[in-house]
Amino acid sequence: MFHGNISLDIAEGLKLLRKRIDAAEIPSSKLDETLNIATWNIREFGKKKRSEAAIHYIAEIIGQFDLVGLVELRDNLNDLNRILPILGPYWDAVYSDAILDGGGNRERVCYLYDRRACTFNGMAAEASPPRTKRGTEYLPEESFWRSPYLASFKSGNFDFVALTTHIRWGDGEAPRQKEIQLLANWLDAKIKDKSVEDLDWIVMGDFNIPDRQSPLFQALISTGLTIPRALLQDEFGSNLARDKRYDQILHFARYGDDFTLAGGVLDFYASDHKPLFPNLTKAEFTYQLSDHLPLWIQISTDIDGEVLDQLIQRKSGN
Repeated sequence: MFHGNISLDIAEGLKLLRKRIDAAEIPSSKLDETLNIATWNIREFGKKKRSEAAIHYIAEIIGQFDLVGLVELRDNLNDLNRILPILGPYWDAVYSDAILDGGGNRERVCYLYDRRACTFNGMAAEASPPRTKRGTEYLPEESFWRSPYLASFKSGNFDFVALTTHIRWGDGEAPRQKEIQLLANWLDAKIKDKSVEDLDWIVMGDFNIPDRQSPLFQALISTGLTIPRALLQDEFGSNLARDKRYDQILHFARYGDDFTLAGGVLDFYASDHKPLFPNLTKAEFTYQLSDHLPLWIQISTDIDGEVLDQLIQRKSGN
């Protein structure tokens, strides 16, 4: 991390923040063996310039991981460009275009990744709903308010596609559930397509799902997505009160139980924002850091054994 010549207040804030980070017990990743992945909704990131302290705190949090899917990055990239030099020269970003209408909320999705741990494989695209021909045009019957954004990565011998989304809030749960089902169906069709780029997918983001008992969550898992084992241990939330599971990380399970080694939330709030921002209200604090906590997992990227097992099974079945 390259914080540089910072003020005494920011230095003290970083020391406190690191104690809160330590409490999350995020294991260090190992080159070509494990990868730490997180999803984080940084509230309206880029809409209004963050303080210098917030920029350093956000960079410190992101730097605990190897690949982060950011939600609510806005059209203005100035604050993102303030963070990258703090993370270091080996960090890079891949991001979508901003959607400028009311539904899109001028938002982007962004992947920040440490090139020492994983590399961008070259594919990045927005998920497009199925289209039907009407007259001379091909038009979707349904749409995403904010198109999910996918990108391909490689870590060790593990190639995968990450998809990050921010599902609408809307006027109620019914339209939200419909959009979640649209995404689940899109993923199902994508995985079954004979030309699919990869069968290993990490699906994450802010789904605006209150808990795993919700019909919204059932729609999300209806076509085969599963929660990594490490995130099934309790019902911890990803909002500041830790009682709502708005954010999710899921995958199509192709490997054993040891694919996901650890997971949880990084609670930078710890029920008290004052030590980090003594002069701000809680609401003001959420516009400096966020009203969401990062949700994270550590996965095993050393999959040689599983690949050999699958090859042997295929050969044995012939």
